[in-house]
Amino acid sequence: MSDSSPARPAVPVLDVWCELQCPDCRTALDDLRALRARYGDRLELRLRHFPLEKHKHAFAAAQAAEEALEQGRGWEYVEAVLGRVEELDRKGEPFLVEVARELGLDAEEVDTALIDGRHILIVDADQAEGRAIGVTGTPTYVIGGERLDGGRSQEGLRERVEEIADRLLAGPTG
Repeated sequence: MSDSSPARPAVPVLDVWCELQCPDCRTALDDLRALRARYGDRLELRLRHFPLEKHKHAFAAAQAAEEALEQGRGWEYVEAVLGRVEELDRKGEPFLVEVARELGLDAEEVDTALIDGRHILIVDADQAEGRAIGVTGTPTYVIGGERLDGGRSQEGLRERVEEIADRLLAGPTG
């Protein structure tokens, strides 16, 4: 019975629709770091995949990120890949395995996951859900039922996310 303590409200979820070959997503990393620093575990940041067709390695990168997530280092992997978008452009899938190795992940398992496609359904499902809710580019944030498009401009987005998160954390009024 102790796990259903009514005093603790549900943690708001921020869905981050992201693409690992997207320079705008790299720019958004600072905002995501700031949000994690401000809220810690009071806000759940959830990586959602939205690989764009114009980036030929984005779909593989999403699968590799899912494998890194399974190995417990998802966000760290995402940040490492986004920080070196140009290398991903140049080197493709071998770069994804290289980053896994650098981070101390099981790089062979990442490589195998890219070959056997074990995470394709997750990436496909994210992409389909993204399209269904109107995601057209990355980064796009969804929190508290509101969609914020960072692909057009990231100006003021973090403040807007904080505003919504603070409202959700305050709980229902009256």
